Amino acid sequence: MTATSDLGTPRLASPELLRSVFRRHAAGVAVITARGAAGPVGFTATSLTSVSAEPPMISFGIGTGASSWPAISEAGHVGVHILGEHQQELAATFARSGADRFGPSTAWREGPEGVPLLDGVPAWLLGRVVSRVPAGDHRLVLAEVVLGDPAGAGRPLLYHQGRFTALRD
Repeated sequence: MTATSDLGTPRLASPELLRSVFRRHAAGVAVITARGAAGPVGFTATSLTSVSAEPPMISFGIGTGASSWPAISEAGHVGVHILGEHQQELAATFARSGADRFGPSTAWREGPEGVPLLDGVPAWLLGRVVSRVPAGDHRLVLAEVVLGDPAGAGRPLLYHQGRFTALRD
């Protein structure tokens, strides 16, 4: 019996290989926020992961060259917002370099610990940062969940093939 493979031709590891593979991986979209010395900061993340149920803990990655990194590197608490399919523009705003992320088009309020909380999201969490783990050109941030709300309306926003999209039924 002969095995056949449709795996194609393997390529050596590189940043482009990793990006190419993960373009095929659909990921949920979140916005991470924190209070910074000069005001609120935030960024769009597709690396959000549930880490532990007891204690409730999440993680996300952030590049050390990101404009939000200086504030996240010192923040005691972060806001984690699960975006809905109706929030593609909000996701794009928080992903765009140089954008006025907390300008008039962004509905938000100051939450516990001074963390900016976005309005109108399907779900959000407030986490206490417990660790920042070096991981190449990124840091993996671990946060213990202290409170949140899963009761917002909307279906999840996804990121796939380099663009924001929605679930299909």
